[in-house]
Amino acid sequence: MGSAVDEEQKVTEPQPLVPGGDADHDTAAQSDGDSGESLSGFRLISCLAALLMCNFVVSLDMTILATAIPRIVEEFSSLEDIGWYGSSFFLTISAFSQFWGKAYTYFSLKWVLMTAIVIFEVGSLICGVAKNSPTLIIGRAITGAGGAGISNGCYTIIGVVAKPEKRPAYTGILAAMYGFAAVIGPLIGGAFTTNVTWRWCFYLNLPIGGIAAFILLFIARLPSSKMVKTTTKEALLNMDLVGAGLIMAAFVCYLLPLQQGGTTKSWRSPTVIGLLVGFVLLLALFTVHQLWLGERAMMVPRLMKQRRIISLALFNLFMAGSFFTFVYYLPIYFQVIGHYSALGSAVQNLPLILGSTVFGIVAGVLMVPVGRFHIFLISGAALVAIGGGLTCTLQVGLDTGKHVGYQLLVGVGAGLCLQVPVMVGQAFSLPADVASTTAILLFFQTMGGTIVISAAQSIFTNGLVNALNAAGFHNTSLVLSSDTAHLSSVLTADEMAVVLPAYLTGLRNAWAMATACGGAALLSSAIAKFENIKNATPQQKDAVAETKEGNKHSGSSTPDESFGEKGTSD
Repeated sequence: MGSAVDEEQKVTEPQPLVPGGDADHDTAAQSDGDSGESLSGFRLISCLAALLMCNFVVSLDMTILATAIPRIVEEFSSLEDIGWYGSSFFLTISAFSQFWGKAYTYFSLKWVLMTAIVIFEVGSLICGVAKNSPTLIIGRAITGAGGAGISNGCYTIIGVVAKPEKRPAYTGILAAMYGFAAVIGPLIGGAFTTNVTWRWCFYLNLPIGGIAAFILLFIARLPSSKMVKTTTKEALLNMDLVGAGLIMAAFVCYLLPLQQGGTTKSWRSPTVIGLLVGFVLLLALFTVHQLWLGERAMMVPRLMKQRRIISLALFNLFMAGSFFTFVYYLPIYFQVIGHYSALGSAVQNLPLILGSTVFGIVAGVLMVPVGRFHIFLISGAALVAIGGGLTCTLQVGLDTGKHVGYQLLVGVGAGLCLQVPVMVGQAFSLPADVASTTAILLFFQTMGGTIVISAAQSIFTNGLVNALNAAGFHNTSLVLSSDTAHLSSVLTADEMAVVLPAYLTGLRNAWAMATACGGAALLSSAIAKFENIKNATPQQKDAVAETKEGNKHSGSSTPDESFGEKGTSD
């Protein structure tokens, strides 16, 4: 259907600035002495190092509180807020993902990333000095908003400064850092919480972010060029803050009933039902809004019509949800069942850390020579589903061989496939669509974390409470409010004999959901055509051909019409 802004878009159609192209390059880039061409040598190495540092702190923040939350709840007496410490971060990192994608498309790459780093650092500082729970939640939300810009920037800038044949390898390195930081987060959080204070989970971001910004500005001398040349007015109109607000409101309506249902409120409560209805209505309104905006939307309809993008986006949503659920709920198993401290439980997660890190690098290195990206998607998702299913068989008695082996399966599988969608999406995108495509895929990845972790929290809590009630244990509030690492110090031996199986029931429910998401990711990979990434040309002709047919009846201009190129299929 035609959008209400089509006619205005035709008047101010943005033009691409391809690095190394003609003389119409962004004047800011020219004045800085940056040609906008691919970096090489020491500048490229230092740029990659700084981007790895940026990606590290954002990924770290996704999971570092997994082992620190019990101590925070105890300090702030805020059991009712426990879900928001993680959800507020994931919510804003998801909602603002596309906003930053647009910013990287229309404004200076360098200064957009610097702005994102500043916002992230301010949020981290607020979290570190927080004196109460609401302040911590606000800080986490601000950190997530900045983190969305950093994540988008890392992948987008790699797509600009690296040569096409090197991008998958560098993206694989970023992916490995993403997986490594996300899984090592509970280890670092546990170490700080046990030996210093949980506040260092946030203070740590300040020096790392500052050093990364210094390297990007003064050593790597990141190019200032824009990916698309357009007027400031047109660029601002393309930011779609209304869309970001709608999607954020929708998922607040989703998160609240999941955190309250079955615990503080009945699932039949008018409040819970009303919020779920509100979620559906706001999501529908967001969809209509995106179709109406057309090229200015958060989710550009032209891109969302591509079969490949649909497949990769759904894969990202399910795989990220599966992976982060295991990251959050395996430490609880080791703390409650194995009686490990916060630090000790994180150490037991090392197989997951090593598997995802090493094989994230392997996937990036092998992507170009292998070419067939479905090999990584299918094998990775299959391993996650198999490892997750086996994890559901863990018992109250720890079996080192089993939990190490099962974690390796999940970690290796996630490493093989978690960042492949971004590599593939960038490879098959038009130059001017790289930032928007990256933002769409990262949006679904972080939203997967938001949706699935929140659902897993509800399933876990309800499973635990129901199992305790079925066993005749009615002091559930004591169990829910106690630090998982110190349950044995507040409960008698007889009570622990009832609580441990109940905890395992809740954990198995959460793991079962994560396993199902792994299976859903496997099915999602089949939506896309079986292609070879080697066939993606610099002009991305196949992407043009794929979207042209879908736009014939929409009134929207196709990419080749926008950029003056004729697209042909392979």
